[in-house]
Amino acid sequence: MELKVTRFEVEDRIATLTLHRPERLNSWTGRMHTEYRHCLARAEDDPEIGAVVITGSGRGFCAGADTSALESHVERGGYDPGTPEDLARPGYGVRPEFDADFAFQFGMTKPVVAAINGPAAGVGFVIACYADLRFAVPGVKFTTAHGKLNLPVEYGLSWLLPKLIGLTRANDLLLSSRVFLSDEAMELGLLNGLFAPEELLPRTRDYVRQMIQSVSPLSLASSKKQIYSDQHQDVATAVEEANRLIVEMMKKDDYREAVAAWLEKRPPNWRGE
Repeated sequence: MELKVTRFEVEDRIATLTLHRPERLNSWTGRMHTEYRHCLARAEDDPEIGAVVITGSGRGFCAGADTSALESHVERGGYDPGTPEDLARPGYGVRPEFDADFAFQFGMTKPVVAAINGPAAGVGFVIACYADLRFAVPGVKFTTAHGKLNLPVEYGLSWLLPKLIGLTRANDLLLSSRVFLSDEAMELGLLNGLFAPEELLPRTRDYVRQMIQSVSPLSLASSKKQIYSDQHQDVATAVEEANRLIVEMMKKDDYREAVAAWLEKRPPNWRGE
């Protein structure tokens, strides 16, 4: 697929997916949604890629739905996503609960990390929340935005946000649609770190690079699946699944490599089974 409103680059096994409509603060369109899923599928399918970093071009991360798209919904008398029927489906087929917009990221084996360089509103806020980890710069504006547009909570955020920051705090943000800054987001536990603008991408990539070098690909994939699957089941099932995985994963070459690297005090050389 030709990328018109995103950029996709790979370096040191890290794919950087950049939302690229800087003149519109990377506001969301059907084309961007299509390319976004295509790029994530490309990363998921490439064994040489260990993780994905999502960021925005210019001054914004993603300022929400494009205003022209909002106006077209009024003119058409209803919602039109502006996407083709054959959207890429990374992460689908793992659990039925994950087979939906943005929730599919829970079914991916690769960690997805948001580097939030500017305003994240509406669907932009959704993208940030569905990332596995989130880093931002100080003073960035966040808002759920939906309430001020006579819309419902979008894309399952009513399920996700309470799990990220607790029901009371999530209700504040979801019911008021108020604007809040990344400094408050850090206090709420929504962010994993704040970095200066010039340090955001380098430090985010350093974090991701360290993660994929020190943790085996299979452990990352299984840990991610456990984290999100366990949100949909009881604790005993989670324990039993963990016990099953221990038996299975100890048979792998990367387990033997992990023990050898620990004993020899050297970095592991993962085979990525």
